[in-house]
Amino acid sequence: MSERGPVTSAETPAPAPPPLPRALADPVPLIATGTALWFVAFAVLLVLRTAFDTGDWVWVWTTLCGGLLGLIGWSIIMWQRRAARRGARGAQRGDGL
Repeated sequence: MSERGPVTSAETPAPAPPPLPRALADPVPLIATGTALWFVAFAVLLVLRTAFDTGDWVWVWTTLCGGLLGLIGWSIIMWQRRAARRGARGAQRGDGL
C-alpha cells in the first residue's frame, strides 16, 4: 500500500519480456521444413496412387497445393526481408531478422 491507497497495475508497469533468440524468431527453417514435408508427401502419394491404383486423387492434389503454398509463403517472407533491408516504407520489420 502506498500513501495514496492500494498500488494498481497502472502504477507499476510489468517488466518487458526478454527477446527471443534469433534461432527461435527466424521462421525460414520451419517454413522450409514444412514445405519439404508437403512435397515428400506429394511424391509418396503420387507413387502409391499410380503404383497400386488405390485411393483418391484429392490427397495427391492437396499435398501438391500444400507444397506450392509453402513456396508462396517463403517467397513473401524473402520479399519482405529484402524490402526491409533496402528501407522501403511499406516493408514489415521484425526484430532485426
